[in-house]
Amino acid sequence: MKRGTLILIVSFALWILWTPLSADAQPSRKVPRIGVLAAVPASFAGPYVEAGRQAMRELGYVEGQNIAIDYRFAEGKPEQLPDLAAQLVALSVDVIVVVGDRGVHAAKRATSTIPIVMVSAGDPVRDGFVSSLARPGGNITGFSSLLPELNAKQLGLLKEAVPRASRLAVLWNPASSGGVLGFREMQSAAPTLGIKLQSLEVRTPEQIEPAFSAMVNERADGFIVLTDPLTFRNRKRIVALAAKHRLPAIYEVREFVDDGALMSYGPSLIAMIRRAPVYVDKILKGARPADLPVEQPTRFEFVVNLKTARALDLAIPQSVLLRADHVIQ
Repeated sequence: MKRGTLILIVSFALWILWTPLSADAQPSRKVPRIGVLAAVPASFAGPYVEAGRQAMRELGYVEGQNIAIDYRFAEGKPEQLPDLAAQLVALSVDVIVVVGDRGVHAAKRATSTIPIVMVSAGDPVRDGFVSSLARPGGNITGFSSLLPELNAKQLGLLKEAVPRASRLAVLWNPASSGGVLGFREMQSAAPTLGIKLQSLEVRTPEQIEPAFSAMVNERADGFIVLTDPLTFRNRKRIVALAAKHRLPAIYEVREFVDDGALMSYGPSLIAMIRRAPVYVDKILKGARPADLPVEQPTRFEFVVNLKTARALDLAIPQSVLLRADHVIQ
């Protein structure tokens, strides 16, 4: 055999042997792992989870193929959030998406290095989550709901819908930082509207029904509900009690109205959840949370349920209806 031929055969054999080895030696591409933390029960989270998944698919991420997602729901028990946040940190997730102020507090305590994308945080600067909205400065960024600033507007809308109202109750959980801010906002706005506020604090589901008894005893003309995991999880019960006692009310999110409440005014939670994957995508591609400005809501919904109004024998003024984004007949 000629020397040149022998060299070619040996070279080809070495290539055959080396090729699979070099391919095996290449590190496999890591599938990003996302953690999702929320205080609500998993049974309530379905539509929001699907909205997030759809937004991820639009960005090219398919769960189970090129991205993994670990969900942790506190089942309406916010005291479980710290342990659930610690579980996600132990899994070494690449990003944690957190819904609600109390979840952000838990995630912040659990890690100062893993990026956190918050959704529906009332006042992230005042709560100490970020240094400023424009430059968060740490490992947290995301979306502020601005609900505290909107509570005075909600108070005014309820007064317009029920002009005779002079005494309104506020159903809220003082364990929620957003609730504290929102109640203060309404306290400042109430005197200019000629309204006296009745504060009804609810920390457990068992306190909801007695709160309605207190409204009736004090002859409240209506009430406002501040959203937190407790009130959101018990929204059908709250709406039913409002109907039973024939009390008009306004809420912060339209999910209450979808369940039969009278009115709501506030940002769309679904819209914020659909935006969250945009920040997740940026972070996975190398952006730092410290440099991603906290977004404020650009879409607000005013929803009125006329069926509920009729059941209350309440004639909603045309000036109010003309401003509604959605009117449920």
